[in-house]
Amino acid sequence: MDQRIARSTVRVRGFHLDGYAHVNNARYLEFLEEGRWAYFEQQFDLAALFNQGLAVVAVNLNINYRRAAVMNDELEILTSLSGLNHRSAVMHQAINRVGDGKRIADADFTFVLLDTKTGRSMSIDDNLRETLEPLILEP
Repeated sequence: MDQRIARSTVRVRGFHLDGYAHVNNARYLEFLEEGRWAYFEQQFDLAALFNQGLAVVAVNLNINYRRAAVMNDELEILTSLSGLNHRSAVMHQAINRVGDGKRIADADFTFVLLDTKTGRSMSIDDNLRETLEPLILEP
């Protein structure tokens, strides 16, 4: 697998399910968040950003629900950086069922860097841009 893609897994448990016995749509937000944390852990030191007074903040999330996940499904979350501009970046994520490889959902997550002292978004500076640009992988 391309090193620019982070892979994490989650097993569907009973508490993920709704009254229709499939994963509740809101739970996918948690699965995707898990995938993004795995990505940041793999690709660069997110703690270093926090120590500089920066935070990664969601500004947009678009999810396409493709099929239902059910109890005991093992899901694979694949996360990669798919775009970068002056003030924001986009991550593409896919959730696949491990057993048959079928796509369960995919999403595009847009984030900005927030200066935690001022509460304002910041431009992506040259140093961080140099770190992020080689990680971009078109979906």
